Amino acid sequence: MRLTDRTLGMIASPIAEAHAWLPYRTHDRPLLDLSQAAPSYPTAPVIAARVAEVAAEPDGGRYAPPPGIPALKEAFAHELSVGGAVITPDQVLPTAGCNQAFCVTTSALTEPGDEVILQVPYYFNHDMWLKLDGVTPRYAFPDDDMQPSLERTAALVNGRTRAIVLVSPGNPTGVTVPPATIRAFADLARAHDIALILDETYRNFRDTTAPPHDLFTEPGWVDTVVSLHSFSKDLAIPGHRVGAVVAGPAVVYEIMKLLDCVQISAPRIGQEAVVAGLREAGAWRAEQTARIERSLARFRTVMAAEPGGFELVTSGAFFGWVRHPFHGEPTTDVIKRLVLDHDVLAIPGTAFTPTDDRWIRFSYANLDEPELDELGARLAEMP
Repeated sequence: MRLTDRTLGMIASPIAEAHAWLPYRTHDRPLLDLSQAAPSYPTAPVIAARVAEVAAEPDGGRYAPPPGIPALKEAFAHELSVGGAVITPDQVLPTAGCNQAFCVTTSALTEPGDEVILQVPYYFNHDMWLKLDGVTPRYAFPDDDMQPSLERTAALVNGRTRAIVLVSPGNPTGVTVPPATIRAFADLARAHDIALILDETYRNFRDTTAPPHDLFTEPGWVDTVVSLHSFSKDLAIPGHRVGAVVAGPAVVYEIMKLLDCVQISAPRIGQEAVVAGLREAGAWRAEQTARIERSLARFRTVMAAEPGGFELVTSGAFFGWVRHPFHGEPTTDVIKRLVLDHDVLAIPGTAFTPTDDRWIRFSYANLDEPELDELGARLAEMP
């Protein structure tokens, strides 16, 4: 049998599926792309300058050290060591983005047949990877305010559970989980001797500069907590593929075995870009956070009128979690109509939930204020 005759059973990326409709649009007006949360704006000049420098250096194209460039590990450990937390460089392991951080972490902690608890709505790549890796995702549905439910999560823990996953701020909801709730989930994981995997990709896009949690202040956090990070959004360098795992040395050691088989290390040039960003782009980072906060305020204003019957339920970070008004119509069909007839590209909520409850994820952060106003007008066109 030829490979092309086989059905491999792989789960398709919802972003790729949504983009597949673009050639069939019926208008020639500009597309409003709310499908992906990767920054469309250029990185800080100091970061771009460092990238050019590294490209010309004798070792610029060589492998980085497998544990990561020491300067990055030191700079990020310093940034995380706030509010009484003490993170050491050996607890920071650079990865090729946060997606890779999640994949190698769960692969290190699980075996086929194990279970990992995801909060609904979950980040779709988390669900995809667990299934592809032979691990069963268990779904904990949220409270009415879209906050993760500790009670429902606890009810899913059993002898096959190896980890609980939290994403804060949430992708796709934008919901920030309060520090006390994060602490309660860590306590639940510790009580069952399993891991709490905390995805903090959008940590710097909250409405406060206070630490997102106090988990790192406890000496024994390494026995329970694995924290995942991305520099793609914060530094606007998604193409350089740099994230990080923050964990105890024992977990880092096991993850490095997997990285050696996959990529050896995150790209050197990307790691050097992160060092420049952490050390020298503080003001630029604050400006981008403030700009996105302004966009969020405008997005909320536009959606408050419920244009076309679309209801904004939660929002934050880069995202709006919206319920469409078309009862009985599959959300994938609504997404198709949005892009073909109204030039609005978004992701169906079915990518983030096991059921179709009329949800859509809007990644508003790459639209400027006139485009956000135009979004409201186009949604209002929907019949």
